[in-house]
Amino acid sequence: MGIKSLLSRPFAHWIAGQIKQDVAHPIVCQQKIFTSIIEKGRQTQFGIAYDFQNIKTYSDFREKVPVTDYEEMRPWINSVSAGEKNVLWPESPIYLAKTSGTTSGVKYIPITRDSIHNHIDTARNALLMYIDATGNSGFTDHKMIFLQGSPVLDKHGVIDSGRLSGIAAHYVPGYLQKNRLPSWKTNCIEDWEKKVDRIVDETITQRMSLISGIPSWLRMYFEKLVEQAGKPVGEIFPDLQLLVYGGVNYEPYRAIFDKLIGRKIDTLELFPASEGFFAFQDQYPADDLLLNINSGIFYEFIPLAQIGKANPERIPLEEVKTEIDYALIITSNAGLYAYSIGDTVRFTCTQPYRIKVSGRISQFISSFGEHVIASEVEGAMVDALKLCDARVIEFTVAPLLYPVTGKPRHEWFIEFEQKPASLEQFASALDGALRVKNVYYNDLVSGHVLDQLMITVLPQGSFDRYMKNKGMLGGQNKVPRLADNRSIADALLSMIG
Repeated sequence: MGIKSLLSRPFAHWIAGQIKQDVAHPIVCQQKIFTSIIEKGRQTQFGIAYDFQNIKTYSDFREKVPVTDYEEMRPWINSVSAGEKNVLWPESPIYLAKTSGTTSGVKYIPITRDSIHNHIDTARNALLMYIDATGNSGFTDHKMIFLQGSPVLDKHGVIDSGRLSGIAAHYVPGYLQKNRLPSWKTNCIEDWEKKVDRIVDETITQRMSLISGIPSWLRMYFEKLVEQAGKPVGEIFPDLQLLVYGGVNYEPYRAIFDKLIGRKIDTLELFPASEGFFAFQDQYPADDLLLNINSGIFYEFIPLAQIGKANPERIPLEEVKTEIDYALIITSNAGLYAYSIGDTVRFTCTQPYRIKVSGRISQFISSFGEHVIASEVEGAMVDALKLCDARVIEFTVAPLLYPVTGKPRHEWFIEFEQKPASLEQFASALDGALRVKNVYYNDLVSGHVLDQLMITVLPQGSFDRYMKNKGMLGGQNKVPRLADNRSIADALLSMIG
C-alpha cells in the first residue's frame, strides 16, 4: 500500500462523517443555505428587482421570484459578462461555464468564488465516500484519467470562460498532479478524435487505476485501446479498479463495457452539471444517488405533470415524495435563482434523500399523449437487452406519425455492437418493456391507436458521425435519448441514404 492510499483512508473517514452529519439534518442544511443566499443576494441588481429585502421565508421567495430558465436569465448574464458589478451575486463570477443547451444554444453559467467549492469538493467527496465505504484506496497510488474538455479558457465578455470539465482541470490538487493523465498539452487538443488518439498513446503503457468520463466517450477511448493492444482494457490496465461516470444512464452501456474491459470493476456514478454538482453514488453497488444537500444549493421541485401550467406547484425538499418525476429547480451561491436546469429526477428514498435522474424536460415523446420520458426508454432497453443476447452502442427514439403502412408508432434508431439473433423478438421485448413502464403508451398500443414500435438499425459509427456533424463530438455532449419530433431521426437517416 502506497503513502497516498494509506493517508487517504483517515481523510475519507473524516469527510464521510461530516457528510453523514449533514444527511441526518437535511432540512436544517437547506434552510441555512436558503437564508445565506437571500442575505447575500439582497443588494444585487437581481435581489432589488425581486424585493429580496422582504423575503423572510420560503413562501415569500416562491411568491416573489418566478421560476426562470436560461432565456429569462440571459439579459442578467449578459450584464455580468459585460463587466457590470453586483448583478446576480455580490462578487463577479470567476468563470462562465460554457455549455450547449438544447433550446438556448450555447449557455454561459456563472461560477463564483463561493460556488466553485460545490464542483471541486463534491467530486473529491464522492471518491472519498467510496474509499470509506469500500476500503478500496489503492487506485490513488497509480495513474488516473479524466476524459474532459480542454482546459484552455477564452473570454466571454470580460469573464474567463470554458467547459466545466476544462475549468475543473485547473483545480486538480497538487497531491494528484503526478497521477493525472493525459498531459496538459494533450488535454488542450480541441479535435476530439485526435485527442482520443493521443490519449491512447499516452496511457496505453501506464498503470491506470481510475478512469472517468461520459460513457459514450469512454467507449470510444476503450475501443481504440482494444484495437491497438489486441486485448481487453482490463488486461491492458491490470491495476484498473474504478470507472467513474456521469451525464447519462450507464445501464444500457453495461454489456458493452463488460466486454471491452473483460472483467468486473467497480463503478461510481455522479450527477454534475454546469449549474452545480447535485448528487453522487454513496452505496456500492446501487442505482440511486445521494442528494448533495449542504453545498451552496437550495432545491425546489415541480411535479413533471405540472410542467407547462401557468402556475405549477413548487415544493421544497421536505415535501417531495418517492416515485414521482420532478423538474429540478435550484437557487445557488452562483447567483442562480429559482432556475430550472432542465433535468428531471425521481426520489427513491427520503431518509436520506436519494434520487435517480429520470430525463430532460425537453426530451420526451407525447405525440399521442403518452409522455414517454428518458428513464422509461432506457429502462425498456435494459430489460430487453437482458432477455436477448445483444449489445447496444447508442440509440435514440422518435415518433413516426405517417408510416408507409400501418398505424403511427415509435421508431427506435439503434446502433448495435452485437445484433440480437431475432430483431423481431427484440422489438417485441422492447415494446413490452415500455408498455410495462408507461401505462399511457400501453393503452395506446392495446387500443390499436399505435402499432408496436419499429427498429431502424444504424451502421456502426452513425451516432459519432451525427455528433461530429453537429460539432458536438466529445466533451460533455450527449446524444438526446428521445425527441417529440423527427429532427434527429431525419439527420441520422440522411447519413445512411
